[in-house]
Amino acid sequence: MTPKQLCAHVKKQLKKSVLDCTVDKDECVLTVKRADIFHALHVLRDDPDCFFRQLIDITAVDWPARMPDRFDVVYHLLSLRHNHRIRVKVMTDDATPVSSATELFQSAHWAEREVYDLYGVTFEGNPDLRRILTDYGFEGHPLRKDFPLTGYQEVRWDSEKMAVVYEPVQLQQDFRVFDFESPWEAMTDVQLPGDEKAVKPKVGTIDYRTEAKEAMKQIGNK
Repeated sequence: MTPKQLCAHVKKQLKKSVLDCTVDKDECVLTVKRADIFHALHVLRDDPDCFFRQLIDITAVDWPARMPDRFDVVYHLLSLRHNHRIRVKVMTDDATPVSSATELFQSAHWAEREVYDLYGVTFEGNPDLRRILTDYGFEGHPLRKDFPLTGYQEVRWDSEKMAVVYEPVQLQQDFRVFDFESPWEAMTDVQLPGDEKAVKPKVGTIDYRTEAKEAMKQIGNK
């Protein structure tokens, strides 16, 4: 069965549960309704022409400009019997839970915890939905597009308290704004090409920028 034939078969089996089914890079990509994700995975697992018995991974993609359903929860399934792969997607927001696949695939347990930890998507029916990768007391979900690179808290060891201390991140503004004009900003006695912000060379020092320009002209004339 080709990926195109697989898409046609899946559409026939799932009917109104299917929102879209296309072939991308020789792989079937199926988008289903959020309320029907458990039913869709059940059919894909047990249908003899599908037989996707291995859940390889569950991940997510954040589309913050697509509201309200900003997240795609993505399931990667493999059929060893038919040598087929399929990618199943379902759209959701950060408040509406997605049905857990733990009753169908044991590997879904930790994968759903990872998606919850990094994106904040919840799974209804997961028996132990808690953080799995971030530290205790971590705030936010670090793979969301609107999560700051510095995070909200920093962790350090306090030798006086003899304990791990969580504190709000406090950075000087100088460390938050970069214009990347030159990598040589600390060099004040020379001035290289692109180093317009640096202090000009003192009188009597070598003007490396002029020499560099002359060298480039000579190379171009050869």
